[in-house]
Amino acid sequence: MEAEHIDTARTPSRAYAPLAGVADEMVDTQGEVRPVWRHFLKALDRMDETDLAGRFARADRYLRDAGVFYRAYGKEAGTDRAWPLSHIPVLIDEAEWENLSRGLVQRAELLEAVVADIYGKNELVANGLLPPALVASNSEFLRPLVGVQPAGRHFLHFVSFEIGRGPDGNWWVLSDRTQAPSGAGFALENRVATTRAFSDVYAETHAHRLAGFFGAFRSTLQAGKAAEDRIAVLTPGLANETYFEHAYIARYLGFMLLEGEDLTVVGGKVMVRTVAGLKPVGVLWRRLDAAFADPLELDQNSHIGTPGMVEALRAGSVTFVNALGAGIVETRAFLAFLPNICRQLLGEDQRLPSVATWWCGQKSEREHVAANIERMVIGPAYSTRPFFDDNEQSVLGASLRDTAKQSIADWLASDGAKLVGQEAVTLSTTPAFVDGRLVPRPMSLRVFAARTRDGWQIMPGGFARIGAGDNVSAIAMREGGSAADVWIVSRKPVERTSLLPAEEVFTRNMPGSLPSRAADNLFWLGRYIERAEGALRILRAWHGRYAEYADPEQPLLKDVSTYLDALDIDTSEAVPTSLIRNIDSAVFSASNIRDRFSPDGWLALNDLSKTARRFHVSVQPGDDATRAMTVLLRKLAGFAGLVHENMYRFTGWRFLSIGRYLERGLHMTRLLGHMSGEDAPDGALDMLLEIGDSVMTHRRRYNVATARLTVTDLLALDALNPRSILYQLNEIKNEVEQLPNAYANGQMSPFYREAMRLHAGLAVMTPETMTDAVYGRFEAELEKLSDILAQTYLS
Repeated sequence: MEAEHIDTARTPSRAYAPLAGVADEMVDTQGEVRPVWRHFLKALDRMDETDLAGRFARADRYLRDAGVFYRAYGKEAGTDRAWPLSHIPVLIDEAEWENLSRGLVQRAELLEAVVADIYGKNELVANGLLPPALVASNSEFLRPLVGVQPAGRHFLHFVSFEIGRGPDGNWWVLSDRTQAPSGAGFALENRVATTRAFSDVYAETHAHRLAGFFGAFRSTLQAGKAAEDRIAVLTPGLANETYFEHAYIARYLGFMLLEGEDLTVVGGKVMVRTVAGLKPVGVLWRRLDAAFADPLELDQNSHIGTPGMVEALRAGSVTFVNALGAGIVETRAFLAFLPNICRQLLGEDQRLPSVATWWCGQKSEREHVAANIERMVIGPAYSTRPFFDDNEQSVLGASLRDTAKQSIADWLASDGAKLVGQEAVTLSTTPAFVDGRLVPRPMSLRVFAARTRDGWQIMPGGFARIGAGDNVSAIAMREGGSAADVWIVSRKPVERTSLLPAEEVFTRNMPGSLPSRAADNLFWLGRYIERAEGALRILRAWHGRYAEYADPEQPLLKDVSTYLDALDIDTSEAVPTSLIRNIDSAVFSASNIRDRFSPDGWLALNDLSKTARRFHVSVQPGDDATRAMTVLLRKLAGFAGLVHENMYRFTGWRFLSIGRYLERGLHMTRLLGHMSGEDAPDGALDMLLEIGDSVMTHRRRYNVATARLTVTDLLALDALNPRSILYQLNEIKNEVEQLPNAYANGQMSPFYREAMRLHAGLAVMTPETMTDAVYGRFEAELEKLSDILAQTYLS
């Protein structure tokens, strides 16, 4: 680590000497190191470059292994990017944080009162405290919700605030997040990753834990629902930029992760479609914008909502976190009116002020902004983002030429109602480790508040957004910014809280809690994985023989190529594109159920995908391809082993297993139908045994050379061979027996009945009766079995 020694009382450690008097978060206005930083910096000073690099690598490896990502939009739309951790945490003294927390609790109460008035009595507009246009013309104002009192009588349950500190030490609120605040899950992951890097320092530091905050919020939500109701995180889906966080929070708190298509409204009650039928949902922690929640009464173009949600709200049968329409108070122009509203509604001044804001729909405010353009940022009045997240639409007055400044007054006069002026702020800086040394970078904090049974509770931390350079606009992650953990440090030991219950009181959820969409993704994950394995085994056998014959026109090779062509597998490619597609489809199915999928399984699946793509462009046909297929098979077996050994035998496991058994049965049925007939080319039976991983078993079980009847008996009818068709049907039958509603009113479900019929039909067959026509019939019936499963459980 590069640092120079400065022997001064103000900089007792050489590690941060370059920051003295510069990093505002680390030193006070007199240049003294803040006490809260001293222990951390002394510890940092004892670490050399190798030690620091190893620590940072541990943190990065954790984030990579956990699959933490965010989705960037813009020039690289939809690109998944690794979470950009700034490894040095931000340290704040407990006493200062308590003062901040009091201001944020007051602000949460103020925002609750404003939302309640807008959708209730509307006295703020009537009394001139809010301009009518800021409500009536606001896209976040949802007219169908006017007069609808939320269940529990609260509009806001979970909010966040973007706050910043100036170089003078004073804090401001830069923006409020009440629509669907994001970042709480990332704050948890920041904490885990940062403590991996500084586990020894963290253990010695009295930093407040985060689990208590989430535990109190979870308990409050559970207490506010009926016993039979479920709590769910409502996500827009995989394409959303913070989908990872939705899945992480759902898994962390033990909630269901649902999309709009998982839900339906029946008789004014929100129900989730599960494999056991419709089940009631009482609380929805929504992570999609309110207008998209109900295409029937809100945005008719929404494809991610559920028709009838507003009806359910009117009936008081569901609690939304936060209430639909609550996003209106995120509007940037509202910041100009909150000080006066606070005095009127709460009878006191704001303890934590907003960044100075002027709505330009009023003459005196327009004139003030125009006269002070040098220190103003002008931007959209209805924007819900802070100015540094809105660079494309915001104008920094100091950057304008003189000719442009002269026309500002005309611009404000014509479009003033759509604009606000905000004081251009200089954010305080915090240490960041860049190119081997600590450097100061501008910082804002995202802080979270949750409504609990004891009132609003502020998360003791949150996460900091760190700029990529000196410019405040570089804080946004799409501009290269990063995120840092925030430690709230006490001078005495803190409680080590956990989400584990203090007493051994628990309830086992019934298997029917599995949403139909999750079951569908698990079923197809199993099918795609097995489909990829089947293709790999055929290709390995084909390339092994190609290496021997060096002639693709050799009868056996040509015959198998024809078979593979029918399955859209091109043998001219060493690692075919269709194989990549199958693996990608498996990854996509798994990504839709991240809340139910282990991190180890996810890592193994992604490693398989990356390896297959690398081989696709680098491997040549023949021996090279044979070795590549073996590597891919081993990686796939590793994934399958992780799932088999570690996945809880819940309903989801059964759907994944049925998908694998069904696809393996289809694979072997097609192969036997094509390669075991009387006209099969020489070597086909031996190749069948190799593909079926049964060469050794055949030698042990039959004292004759490879023959059609012995191969048929082993690969089609042997119930002990895990590659045989009968084995797959037997396992499907066993799994179906454990599914919800396998018996309904004393009768088998359609899927159970069909599985039993297929199993019995094959079990009475003999090798002599297994003809091409029989294989063709069983193939069609296995495909039909998949359709019946979908009709029974997934519709």
